[in-house]
Amino acid sequence: QNFQLQQPQDEVSVRAGETLTLTCTTSGNVPPGPVKWLKGWGSGNQTVYDQTGSSPRVTRAVAESNTDFTIHIRDVQPEDAGTYYCVKFRKVLQGNELLQRGNGTEVSVHAKPTAPVVSGPKRRAGPGQSVPFTCAAGGFFPKDISVKWLKDGASISAQQPQITPGQTKSSYDMVSTVTMPLGADDIRSQLVCEVQHPTLTAPLRGTYQLRQALRVSPSVQVDADPPSPVGVNQSVKFTCRVKEFYPRDVAVTWLENGTEMNVENVSQPVETHRGLFTLSSLVEVKATEEKNGSVFTCRVVHDAQDPVDRTATLWVTFPVQW
Repeated sequence: QNFQLQQPQDEVSVRAGETLTLTCTTSGNVPPGPVKWLKGWGSGNQTVYDQTGSSPRVTRAVAESNTDFTIHIRDVQPEDAGTYYCVKFRKVLQGNELLQRGNGTEVSVHAKPTAPVVSGPKRRAGPGQSVPFTCAAGGFFPKDISVKWLKDGASISAQQPQITPGQTKSSYDMVSTVTMPLGADDIRSQLVCEVQHPTLTAPLRGTYQLRQALRVSPSVQVDADPPSPVGVNQSVKFTCRVKEFYPRDVAVTWLENGTEMNVENVSQPVETHRGLFTLSSLVEVKATEEKNGSVFTCRVVHDAQDPVDRTATLWVTFPVQW
């Protein structure tokens, strides 16, 4: 008749990983039957605690009490968010029937965002091209989150972050995008995505080296020493200079009248003070009569781009025949 069940907490907020305490007490004449804690109400409810045994994460605050049914749930995770009910059942012939239910405690779990991950374009882009970069972080609660982009420490403007429901019902994911033009001097530049959230004491940072997105195509030049025309049987050195490129992957081949030559004298790329690379390739040719008018081509393939060809023609002078 005078049985009372008190569930005083309307809302409880707890950080992920901490222990949640849910309070429930009873008073008056307690009829036989169990007290349970349920998460949710209706067909989708889940039993969190009953007196016959429960999850190892759930313990009673006062183990043997017949009036205090306060519980502790340790190592709370975002998926533990929801509304919890303390419920008293009465024993009847057919089993247990509902006697009284608490008002419900709405639990929110404050979770830190994952470390932000910055990604760039799938393909490299050249100086002057505008390129999108994205920053993603997830698993956080509450929804409020702010994102700041920095290039070499200077703030750059970005679109508002897109926030979507996360993998669990009570967490969120975030994606922020910034579009910016690349420059040849960005080889040593760094992009930073800085994420701030109420659960953080200091911002989380994700970094991206802009050289991962940048391609600087080489300038290619062919010189002959000595320059044409040259005397018959004279030795001529053709040098192919491949200048200021990035990344360092480059293939240099020589062709004589369209046929590939066997050339081993290719220097290793050398890094300049700007972080770009240069190299040279040398081929030596004897100026015979048959080679007069021959076209020597230096073919450069850089970073899987179309080949760049530069040519030089060998002209041979012959002594006057009296």
